[in-house]
Amino acid sequence: MSPALLLVVLLATGQSAGTGTKDCWMSCQRHVTDTAQRARACRACLPGGRVDAWVGALEGMRPSNREALVSARKDADWRVRWAAVRADARLRGVTERRLLAEWVAATPASSDLDACLTAARAAVEAGQSSADFLKDAGARGPEAAARVWARREGIRKALELELYAEDMTVRGTALAHLSGFLGRRPARVVLDALASRPEAGDGITASALKVVAERKRTSVGRLLLDEARPADEARVNRLFAVYSRELETLQVDLAGPDPLQRRKAVQSLRVYGPLARRELEHALEDADRWVREAAARGLADAEGVSLRLASERRLAAGDATVARPWLEAMVHEKGCAAFLLGAARQTQLPAALRGDALAQLADCDEGSRERFASLALYLNDSQALVRAGAVRALGLLSARRTDVAEATSRALEDPAPEVVAAALEAVGNQRQSTRGDDAAGLLGSEHPVVRAAAAKALEHIGRSPHVKELSVCLREDPVASVRVAAAQALGSIGGPQAAAALSDAAARDADTHVQHVSREGLRRLGFGL
Repeated sequence: MSPALLLVVLLATGQSAGTGTKDCWMSCQRHVTDTAQRARACRACLPGGRVDAWVGALEGMRPSNREALVSARKDADWRVRWAAVRADARLRGVTERRLLAEWVAATPASSDLDACLTAARAAVEAGQSSADFLKDAGARGPEAAARVWARREGIRKALELELYAEDMTVRGTALAHLSGFLGRRPARVVLDALASRPEAGDGITASALKVVAERKRTSVGRLLLDEARPADEARVNRLFAVYSRELETLQVDLAGPDPLQRRKAVQSLRVYGPLARRELEHALEDADRWVREAAARGLADAEGVSLRLASERRLAAGDATVARPWLEAMVHEKGCAAFLLGAARQTQLPAALRGDALAQLADCDEGSRERFASLALYLNDSQALVRAGAVRALGLLSARRTDVAEATSRALEDPAPEVVAAALEAVGNQRQSTRGDDAAGLLGSEHPVVRAAAAKALEHIGRSPHVKELSVCLREDPVASVRVAAAQALGSIGGPQAAAALSDAAARDADTHVQHVSREGLRRLGFGL
């Protein structure tokens, strides 16, 4: 390969000399000797991808280059060999299985391992045993199947060797193929392989099982628990030790300040399944909703049940705090409206839990046209927290609807502060600017939860006339969370009086969070500190 072409390849692969584009290019260079066809065929490698990409490009060229396809059957990579057989079969007008059987049967027994290995792996990819795969492969099919079976020990050793390849994807594919060829579960193959391998290579084998688990949409913990026997205890512990070290690394990311980093970490936990139960349960308490939702899904997978069933079990416990992440996760499942309304109907559940279920309807896309009719019953429930949940669910409905506007008005006059706070939240979400005076008037409520909700609503619907009330609230309210909400609203509305109130709070407020939010509000208004 010329230096210029090598440079192109290295640039395309990000200077990686291991797999992908470069391996494809080198394979093409070895087998295609015709200069013109080589240039055209090898170009198929440059976008990156499978090592056999060049074979498909060669197939469409005229005149046909069968010499290159025959040569490719000697390639070290089984994918290139199998691609060459399939391409040659199409050129000859015969089935790929027939040509594969003829290749296996016609190869001298002393050198037929590559042909037999190709047949074994192609069969597994098709979800069949090699005998079934070659059964309808023409007259030489039975002979080829017998040759493959006779070579089973060599095939096993070749695939076991790939379990320790540098490329993790190669390891995972080798494990899947070995499992299929031997008719054993992947975890059993790994446990048996460990018996003859030193502990120094456990990390490599453990990573192969992770690749297979991800492909099967399960977890290494589930694969091992389903397969392990008492006699496997020592080898299972060796794998657990590897995964425990990996989990310790992820714990650092789970405790980080960046929610995106925590989301990525909790997604990575799912491949460990039951082994990561402690980390997943801790993530259910994360401040970020998406982290909590991913943790709930991971725990359901770890338990080997659907998210719905896992959620139902948590709801049955009757603890609103425990149930909340599961309600959040169910919002994005099919049947979310029926599930959430079903939870709200269970009067034996705590009011807080039933109210949370109703509130989550705001994020459920199903049944939105009939949403008000579904909520009407709960808007008059005897439990304040249930009414509050129903009112919160109104937040994403159109405020122009008469029934929604009337329900919001009634909720603003409800005797329960939780319901009034929920109504203010709905007013803010709906951007009901005509309710600004109502919200400002509630800054004087005796209930901190109402005062905070009123300030948060004014962040969205407040106008210049409301700055005075918010400034007084920021300066005099005894509850820090209310002052924080007032500072945020002032930073949104702006104006000289708002800037003065924020400046005073940034300098004098006793609460550091209030000071911080006030400074951020000033920056938002263009006053650098």
